[in-house]
Amino acid sequence: MLNSSIVITGATGYIGSQVVLALLARFPGQYRCRVIARKGADCAFLENLPVELVRADILDPLALIEAFRGIDTVFHCAGLISYTRNFRNALYETNVIGTRNVVNACLVNHVRKLVMTSSIAAVGMTEDGSPATESTTFNELQRRNGYMEAKHLAELEALRGVAEGLDVVLLNPGVVIGVDKKNPASLSSSNEVLRLIYQGKLPVSLSGSTGFVDVRDVADAHLAAWQKGASGERYIIVGHNLSFRQLFDHIGHIEGSRNAPVFNLPKGIGFLAGLGGELWSLLSSRPSFISLESLRGSSKLFVYNNSRSVQELGLSYRALSDTLKTIVT
Repeated sequence: MLNSSIVITGATGYIGSQVVLALLARFPGQYRCRVIARKGADCAFLENLPVELVRADILDPLALIEAFRGIDTVFHCAGLISYTRNFRNALYETNVIGTRNVVNACLVNHVRKLVMTSSIAAVGMTEDGSPATESTTFNELQRRNGYMEAKHLAELEALRGVAEGLDVVLLNPGVVIGVDKKNPASLSSSNEVLRLIYQGKLPVSLSGSTGFVDVRDVADAHLAAWQKGASGERYIIVGHNLSFRQLFDHIGHIEGSRNAPVFNLPKGIGFLAGLGGELWSLLSSRPSFISLESLRGSSKLFVYNNSRSVQELGLSYRALSDTLKTIVT
């Protein structure tokens, strides 16, 4: 007999699809699994999986209430990533209003637990460059960044759910990279950028640093948070803190790399590139990974402490070299 039912939002996305596969692999036949996908989303990889597909949008509160009926646990993986200014409204609608609707649908249906995919973008910055922790304060500078602000406000919606009696665990992954060859939906713009570096087509580095994590580790973190995570708490999910120069060096040591000599991006050229990304996004109505905000953020030193995820969730992170090889081979 099957145990309780589980819902995954964003199941066709990079992280959500990996959570679906991890859940089915770890607990084969033990749970009824319902996946939520927008109308028009490509769900081909789900066709042969033992899941129930429900077409619903997180911006449709009534559809979510119906989709969450009889559900014990929700993995909320749906979200939008963009750093271009013309996507600020969309970021708020998807990440904040969408999360509000998910939380409300959980409360209406007495869902037992919500595991939410947040981001290090919602984690505060330290003034002295020391590693940020889950309790580092979100500051005024971050509020000027549309994506960071949207993820921060989304977390407040989740914590409002905690105040109303919902068991919520927040996960804050770093820059998610890596490819699961068994997952046709294992696609991301970050991986495309790393392939360009490997091929020697992107010889320009930025001066900052950030945290990186394998997509498979992120999926494992969701299952661990489901089983061990404390309600109302967040967990930084970062395997490796690296400067962008160090990232280039690691890629350059992979066999077959054609990584060319790397130059720091001059500020003037970076500003023009950011404007170009903003214009491309405006004309194409698509997010661009090159923007004024993304280049500004990539010049800062972001470092994160993952000890809580290791100690409380029991996570162990894959070697960076193993993750990078999945991207370029």
